[in-house]
Amino acid sequence: MLDRVTGMQVFSRAAGLGSLSAAGRALHMSQTMVTKHIGALEERLGVKLLHRSTRRLTLTEAGRTYLQACERILAEIEEAEASAGLDRVEPRGRLRLNVPLTFGFREIAPALAEFSRLYPAVSVELGLNDRIVDLMEEGWDLAIRIAKLKDSSLVARRIAPCRTVVCASRDYLKERGIPRKLEDLERHNCLGYTLGTTIGADHWGFGRDGETMVRVSGNLRANNGDALLSAAIAGQGLIYQPTFLVGDALRGGALIRVLARQPTYELGIHAVLPSGRQAPAKVRAFMDFLHRRFTPVPAWDEGLA
Repeated sequence: MLDRVTGMQVFSRAAGLGSLSAAGRALHMSQTMVTKHIGALEERLGVKLLHRSTRRLTLTEAGRTYLQACERILAEIEEAEASAGLDRVEPRGRLRLNVPLTFGFREIAPALAEFSRLYPAVSVELGLNDRIVDLMEEGWDLAIRIAKLKDSSLVARRIAPCRTVVCASRDYLKERGIPRKLEDLERHNCLGYTLGTTIGADHWGFGRDGETMVRVSGNLRANNGDALLSAAIAGQGLIYQPTFLVGDALRGGALIRVLARQPTYELGIHAVLPSGRQAPAKVRAFMDFLHRRFTPVPAWDEGLA
């Protein structure tokens, strides 16, 4: 019986290179032996993993699923064998990363080109959504959470600060007046974020921990910060959002900050991963990369008071 781990290595290399002969050369193995390993895998699994043509190999649907499992298992084996020298393990494999939509689009996606240059053996699968995903159940290696984290079974590392500000367009403030104190918000059109807790659609929390709660109302609620930003720039009302979202509009003058002397709610941007096992090198590398990129002062806060 052929070794299963070697079979996985052969299959993974053949799938990546698109050729049995190329896989054999890379692994210092004859093409005949490569074919035997692939055949043994398919026989044991009872499915066809590769479509073979005279020009190139392509993965079947079952092959694509099995390849993901192989990459994960092989990376974990490499981690285990190098546990005495973790810093020397080369980050490799597929990194499944889940990030809130706006932050991912604005800050994470633009950073991936640099990360790929630093770690060419890592490929990234980026999931963008604003719901709280179950890392274990859905198979994510790492998630970015923007919140004050509560105790949980997850391991978290703070990678950046996250300030929040209240702002509106110059036209809106000219028409409706500038709020000078929190009570003034009751007479303003406050655009609400429906997925928020401390800063929600009908209440805004002020103070470092959101301990001062103010009831607000407005004619627009949305589950996406960019939608609220666009509405505010167009003059519809006040928004209370993180500076990574509104920083450019504040620097460019499209929005004006108000209640600047009022302490606002402070969030944190955290990388979270499942607990209970050593984080793979690819995960550690990405967390270190983000921490270097975003601290001590993230770019989105530059030039803001």
